Amino acid sequence: MKLVLLVVVVFFNTIMKGYSFTLDNSINDSNVTSTSKAAIDFIDKIKTLAPSKYWPNIKPPLFLQNIKANLNNPVSIYAGNGTNFCGYGALTYLLLQGDPLGYAKLMLQLYTNGHAVFGMTHFNPSIEVKNAAGALKYKGILDIHPADQMWFLSLADHFKGYLNFFNKKYDPDDEDKFWASVNYAKFNRMIRNLLLYKVIANGSDLIRPRVGNLYNDIYDKAKKGTVVLFINNRIVHKKNHVKIKLGVPTHFIVVEKISKENNIITLVYWDYGGKTLRQMSPAFLKRITFGISYCKKN
Repeated sequence: MKLVLLVVVVFFNTIMKGYSFTLDNSINDSNVTSTSKAAIDFIDKIKTLAPSKYWPNIKPPLFLQNIKANLNNPVSIYAGNGTNFCGYGALTYLLLQGDPLGYAKLMLQLYTNGHAVFGMTHFNPSIEVKNAAGALKYKGILDIHPADQMWFLSLADHFKGYLNFFNKKYDPDDEDKFWASVNYAKFNRMIRNLLLYKVIANGSDLIRPRVGNLYNDIYDKAKKGTVVLFINNRIVHKKNHVKIKLGVPTHFIVVEKISKENNIITLVYWDYGGKTLRQMSPAFLKRITFGISYCKKN
């Protein structure tokens, strides 16, 4: 019964959200550009950090170490093994590229005060989230990244979508469940409300974007701003033990470079912990792509 209802909700959401739309935000007071050097200098001035009374399982030295690592190497942002944090990882990668100093100040504010404001977003995580951050286990390198745990959990706790219909409050292991999931409309809303970008989005959770030439569309947009693709990752990363590959998107990647020669597309993209180069046919690109988000500062 729950599965049937979920399908109905997904279909209804797709219709109501529209097929191609523009998320335009006219407020840009907080849409500032900063440098990695300014952010690193800001963090380096913090010689000691007291334990936070709001985040009991986060150790201050590991917290600062995690933030410094993200500032020094944004590409290394990783959402963890088996979690549904992938959308938040892509969002964080964009934030670290566009406003690393803002990211550093936001993380310190959230850690010190237990709540924080950034863009048009006020984060005030639940007690359950605050107790879980720093204590997640068996998530790969995320286990020793308490700042990332705090940030991803706070994002999932604040931003909700229709996938949260059955699960709105955090319980242990919810980082692997619908509670932490990011659907396409929710991802674009996070970009708009947090980063204060103008987002032109084409596509949906179920239906592929309607464009004349997909390669040309991505190529043209990538020359003018940042392009994020919403793709079916089960097709991209084939696994022998996966018998059924669902034809739905689950993954967000950030386009770094795209080119075409002899009808073969070469795509370089950021993909959770590193950059990937992949060659594919135009038909394969069309098959995996469900959303194209063009993100540009106002």
